[in-house]
Amino acid sequence: MEFSINLTSPEKAQADCLVLPIAGKKLPTALAKLDEAGQGWISALLASGELAEKSGSTLATHLPIGNKPQKIVLVQVDKDVNAAASRKLADTIAKVLVGGKSISAAVWLGGIRGVDAGALTHAITQSIVAESYRFTAFKSEPDPAPLLAQIAYIVAKKSDVDTAEAGLARGLAVGHGVNFARELGNLPGNACTPTYLADEAVKLARHYGIKADVLEAADMEKLGMGSLLSVAKGSVQPPKLITLEYRGGAKSAKPIALVGKGITFDSGGISLKPGEGMDEMKYDMGGAAAVLGTFRALAELGLPINVVGVIPTCENMPAGNASKPGDVVKSMSGQTIEILNTDAEGRLILCDALTYTAKFEPEVVIDLATLTGACIIALGHVASGLYANNDALADELLAAADESGDKAWRMPLWDDYQEQLKSNFADVANIGGRPAGSVTAACFLARFTKDYTWAHLDIAGTAWKSGAAKGATGRPVPLLVEYLAQRAAKKAKK
Repeated sequence: MEFSINLTSPEKAQADCLVLPIAGKKLPTALAKLDEAGQGWISALLASGELAEKSGSTLATHLPIGNKPQKIVLVQVDKDVNAAASRKLADTIAKVLVGGKSISAAVWLGGIRGVDAGALTHAITQSIVAESYRFTAFKSEPDPAPLLAQIAYIVAKKSDVDTAEAGLARGLAVGHGVNFARELGNLPGNACTPTYLADEAVKLARHYGIKADVLEAADMEKLGMGSLLSVAKGSVQPPKLITLEYRGGAKSAKPIALVGKGITFDSGGISLKPGEGMDEMKYDMGGAAAVLGTFRALAELGLPINVVGVIPTCENMPAGNASKPGDVVKSMSGQTIEILNTDAEGRLILCDALTYTAKFEPEVVIDLATLTGACIIALGHVASGLYANNDALADELLAAADESGDKAWRMPLWDDYQEQLKSNFADVANIGGRPAGSVTAACFLARFTKDYTWAHLDIAGTAWKSGAAKGATGRPVPLLVEYLAQRAAKKAKK
């Protein structure tokens, strides 16, 4: 799919389909020549009320121009569009174009006020790339690919060209990162194993010139990662600890670390999950997929920032040698953990990964994990749960969530909840009971992150969808790319 920025006027656009955002019933002055060429059809349609006044309404028709009818799609927009509204508009345009039969399309940006050309091209491009995604890896007769092959954005001012180009680049990178994460997430557990995930990380690193390293079980044993290995031992699939190092910033600059939970299939272990819906536990590596998707996006953009990725990955399976409720294991940090529930395994692999991450001397550490069903009870499938031991970091992540539309909501991380994790037989229990389950899971991780600035994103409710729309979402790649872009911009100003 090819994208371009055209400095021209709507009547001169060369495309199978023209997308024309319009506020209200009044014909914009910039469309007067196009309306004249189309024998006044646009103004007549607007006056007749054929295009509903509700924002997001669409009307597809054809203009009688010359000997060839010109397809147009009118899209109703508010007089002034904010960032949230522009993303909804982008989704509307993407659905119309990707679901249509046009090979080429031109989107006129002049009818949208309130956000700049860069924000518009970013939002629309990201939506089109995401809407075009199809999972075809295991289908003998794949769903038809979209016909749409060329998209041009029409801008009226020369000063908008550079801004639009930058937005286009960002939209492409985020869209590609999201789709990469979705593809990994949608793969079944028999295909996307820890070894496969490590191979994909190494391939990504080679393609973009990123440093990659993969630790095997023996390496983790030497490092004392007894907590991570306790989860992996019930599976025939060997565990991996993947690290990626993207160095786009100054050599002396400390990196941002992203730590992603990579349980490629979670049966619950001895604390076996119910059979219904267990197939969706292939998505329990959503955090790992999002880290890899984010690395692809930041490498495409060439962001001037240093970022480290750490991905602990394994399966959680029941077996004669699997961990049992009541077992006690020793983490890399030296803290001992009583495993009261083997289905609370994500925190067991993350705690060792978080301890290991300290070796990179990170400025900030952000872990992301499909960690708890309790977070879904708290926030549903709209927002990811955000926990942080630093208010400034929490504010930055929330700002990035607002800007990207990849919603997050801050949750408490008070020491009061640590009481629920007390154990009579070890330093800490791996669960704290049903009350505040997402909070106590974050509090467990907080015990291993005291030496650095840290945030945790519980993405259990946002990493995938169930039902008819079942599939990975690629979240929180948009949030993380926005956060990293904002950090890079701040550093550039210093």
